Amino acid sequence: MAELYAAGVRCFVVSEDVNPQVYPGATIIQVADTLDALQLLATHHRSQFDLPVIGITGSNGKTIVKEWLYQLLHESYRIVRSPRSYNSQMGVPLSVWQIGEEHQLGIFEAGISRVGEMKKLAPIIRCSLGVFTNIGEAHSEGFASIEEKLVQKLDLFSIRRGRRVLPG
Repeated sequence: MAELYAAGVRCFVVSEDVNPQVYPGATIIQVADTLDALQLLATHHRSQFDLPVIGITGSNGKTIVKEWLYQLLHESYRIVRSPRSYNSQMGVPLSVWQIGEEHQLGIFEAGISRVGEMKKLAPIIRCSLGVFTNIGEAHSEGFASIEEKLVQKLDLFSIRRGRRVLPG
């Protein structure tokens, strides 16, 4: 935190005790879990925008499919999408945080490596259309079986907010 403060950062969300007198002019918010706080904030941010979102999951191929869809659609829609392969518990909230009033369509990847993670990512992305690339052995260490992994990945598509079609 000291290095960030020295670089000019003045807003912090932390999970440990911090003496605010050491960081004059800084806003310091202490939470029990910083990742949970980031995910909650991103979920709220996403709720502020009513735009169709394509959610992409699968054992591999997510980034290629996302970029392919972007190339197909970017001339017709102002698109916000996951940068690079930001599809993790931290990457998804950072990706969704980019949504702005100017966007007409979102394309976000969601990757998981253990049970329960997609239930945290689904309300952040809140996809209206889903793409499941495939199911395979990649990142299977956190799952008892390929069937369990499949069921967990399908949780991305369990949060629906009505039917939407692409604008235009």
